[in-house]
Amino acid sequence: MSEIEEVESYAEAHSTPPGDVLRRLGEETSALPDAQMSVGHLEGLFLRFLVAARKPRRVLEIGVFTGWSSIAMASALPEGGSIVACDVNEETTAIARRYAEEAGVAERIDYRVGPALETIAALDGPFDLVFVDAWKPDYVDYYEAVLPKLAPDGLILADNTLGGLRGNEGIARFNEHVLADERVECVLVPIRDGVTLIRRR
Repeated sequence: MSEIEEVESYAEAHSTPPGDVLRRLGEETSALPDAQMSVGHLEGLFLRFLVAARKPRRVLEIGVFTGWSSIAMASALPEGGSIVACDVNEETTAIARRYAEEAGVAERIDYRVGPALETIAALDGPFDLVFVDAWKPDYVDYYEAVLPKLAPDGLILADNTLGGLRGNEGIARFNEHVLADERVECVLVPIRDGVTLIRRR
């Protein structure tokens, strides 16, 4: 086990464990070819804590996969809060819907299947929180599409941003783009593969 894996394992062991629905979702997801795309327990709990603390009423998720992140966030939404969850894969979105139903949060999640940039273009803002975890080469495009629709005190979270350190060109370009953007301030939190938090100045 590498030092990074050891740290993550220790962090998970000392964080509130997932409930039965998310545990089973994790087990089913682990059998899929792209299982590593799931945010998993530690990051899912991090997202839940942020939602519980900030109480966003409108959330936009770009990249659903099997739904761990949307279920975790939906479970902490305030009364009347909702998530628009975008993905291109009908099959994995169907898994997300099934577990959202089991978790009792399906009515808070509006799943949209199709190219994310087209979905975003058709949506009206403002969004209080945006979580980006989709096709890495398009991160800059997602960012530029959602920033005008972000609430004045809103927050963008971009996943996998330590990928820039590991040679992912799309992520590296995104990281430099956000850092140079004088409209916002950002912090890259080294949880799992990195989550960058972005807000307007």
